[in-house]
Amino acid sequence: MNNRVYDVAIVGYGPSGVVAAGLLGQAGLNVYACDKLPGVYEIPRAVALDHEIMRVFQQLGLVDAIQSFTEPFTPSEYFGVDGQLIRRMTMVEPPFPQGYTPSMVFSQPAVERVLRERVAQMRNVRVELSAEVVDLQQDAQGATLHVRGPGEQLRSVRARCVIACDGGSSFVRTVLDLPLEDLDFDEPWLVVDVLVNERGLAKLPKVSVQYCEPERPCTLVIGPKNHRRWEISLKPGEDPRQAATPEQAWAFLARWLTPRDGTLWRQASYRFHALVAERWREGRVFLAGDAAHMQPPFLGQGMCQGIRDVANLSWKLASVLRGEVEGTAAEALLDSYGHERKAHVRELTSRIKGVGAVICERDLAKARARDAKLLADCGGVVKDTPRQDILPRLETGFLAAQETTGRGTLFPQPRLASSGALMDHAVGGGWRLVFASDAEIPNDLPVGITVVALARTPEADGVVARWMQAHGCRAALVRPDHYVFGTARTAAETSQLLAEWQQRWTQGFAQREAALA
Repeated sequence: MNNRVYDVAIVGYGPSGVVAAGLLGQAGLNVYACDKLPGVYEIPRAVALDHEIMRVFQQLGLVDAIQSFTEPFTPSEYFGVDGQLIRRMTMVEPPFPQGYTPSMVFSQPAVERVLRERVAQMRNVRVELSAEVVDLQQDAQGATLHVRGPGEQLRSVRARCVIACDGGSSFVRTVLDLPLEDLDFDEPWLVVDVLVNERGLAKLPKVSVQYCEPERPCTLVIGPKNHRRWEISLKPGEDPRQAATPEQAWAFLARWLTPRDGTLWRQASYRFHALVAERWREGRVFLAGDAAHMQPPFLGQGMCQGIRDVANLSWKLASVLRGEVEGTAAEALLDSYGHERKAHVRELTSRIKGVGAVICERDLAKARARDAKLLADCGGVVKDTPRQDILPRLETGFLAAQETTGRGTLFPQPRLASSGALMDHAVGGGWRLVFASDAEIPNDLPVGITVVALARTPEADGVVARWMQAHGCRAALVRPDHYVFGTARTAAETSQLLAEWQQRWTQGFAQREAALA
């Protein structure tokens, strides 16, 4: 083992791992990352992104490069037992609150290559591919990874902290004996990706579709360009391996297409699970991405959840490892990662399961009752439901004690009237204290927080004004991951909010468990 000690070692270099490497490298830390594969996995797995994740890509300076591989998510229409429309999910209306289309489809291999190219430019990040972690030990100062590289060469890597982004079968989670909680969802499905030709495209719906049919629930997702994905439930007794053969995949697709209509890109059988790690931290090691949780795919949140994990963890690790937070405050801040993300994942998974329950009802009588209720609830006229309304806020962790409605929500990103630039481009990241255009600004503002006064830097589209009106506040203290620490109505309340932030930043705080349904 050489004597070098990295700040952070990342095990697994898929989307969560590479974003973690980019954010930590951008923060000036020395980072090591490794992955068993020799390069980007060229088969699409994730197919959906949202505006929160695009804001993370913006932070990495990659939005322009990535947007060419994305398209807006089409509306999703749900059809019931008798083929009738029972629900429609759509976009929120512009101006978009985060500055980007709220829901998108994308090409995962292409986006991963863009992310890796960005990290490759960072001289403080070392990446090893075809390198597998085979053992891990840790002590109070850090952790040692034993890595087997090409040619079976074994060596050791030392780091102050480790992030396990090594997938659902995580070696790191297993060796640390960190159990998973079962959130009660376990079903076999077939996923089929097709590159559809013009002949085939003419046959298919122009929107994404949920076929809520008891005989065989399934989903059709319109991906970028001519990419179409089907997620098809398997019945008890059907062989998942046989289902994933090209012949059987085309048999399942016969309702829509024939082999003359496109080319199979992938067909794979999966068990869709709902699982979450009981603990997300063990000493100097943190779980993230699929190593920490898995959820059904009904809202396309799998990869988004992993990137939320590392966006949450990266600023906290950087603050601690750079010495900005010390002692008990540092430990409390690092512990808040698991508290915040576990509660968020559990709540979102519950909501995803609720969507899945609508799609996957197999009892014919119950499915007819579901259809009748959904139609009755909307007075017989199906109304648009914005997808992003389903995402929860943070309920616990590094947040102000005062439970205002804005606390724990994702703060909007306005476009500034003077330059047309989005707020993060104009004022940077880190901690920000944003004041409404008519807010009174106190004099005792602390060092280390960027002040954004919309009276001096007005927004162009009113997204912050509407957000503050909805939450009854005139100021918001925003964390580096864009979630709101707390809100205030007056200058006095703002001073109290800043005093609480200072106290927590220097002395720590007790974690509050979220109330989980």
